[in-house]
Amino acid sequence: MKLNAVTGLVAALVLAGTAYAETAPADVVWVDDVQIPESLTGAPGNAEAGVAVVSSRAQGNCVACHEFTALPDVQFQGNIGPALDGVGSRWSEAELRGIIVDAKHMFPDTRMPSFYRVDGFIRPGDAFTGRAADPATFGPLLTAQQIEDTLAYLMTLTE
Repeated sequence: MKLNAVTGLVAALVLAGTAYAETAPADVVWVDDVQIPESLTGAPGNAEAGVAVVSSRAQGNCVACHEFTALPDVQFQGNIGPALDGVGSRWSEAELRGIIVDAKHMFPDTRMPSFYRVDGFIRPGDAFTGRAADPATFGPLLTAQQIEDTLAYLMTLTE
C-alpha cells in the first residue's frame, strides 16, 4: 500500500511538471498567423519581472526602440518603434504574445527582432566576429518565462 502511494505521488509530480513545460519555439501554435492564445509556460507572467525585461539592455531592451511613459526613471528611451502607452488596451493578450514572439507575423516589414524564434534566419551569428552561430547553442533572445513576464507588464499599460 505504501509503495502505491509513493508511486502515485511520483506520477502526479511528473504529470504536473509536464503540464507546465515550456513550449519550444518550434512548437508555438499560431492562430490566424498573428495570435498565440496559449501561454508559453502554462502559468501567468510576473509584471514586475516584465519591467526588468523591457528596461534591461541584457534582456529585451524594449526601451531602446519604444517609449514607456510609465517608466520615467528608465533613461534613453527610443522613438524608432511606437510608444507603448495603452498597448494593453489596443491589442489582445494573444496578439501581444504573438508580437513579442515574432512581430514579423503581424508586421512583415518591422525591424523589431523575433524574441522567441530559432529558425528561418539566413545566417544567424555574431556580427562582431563574422562567425556563424553554433546550431547546438543557438537559442531564442528571450526565454518563454521572459516572454510571459513581458506580456504581463504590457497588459498593465492600458492608458
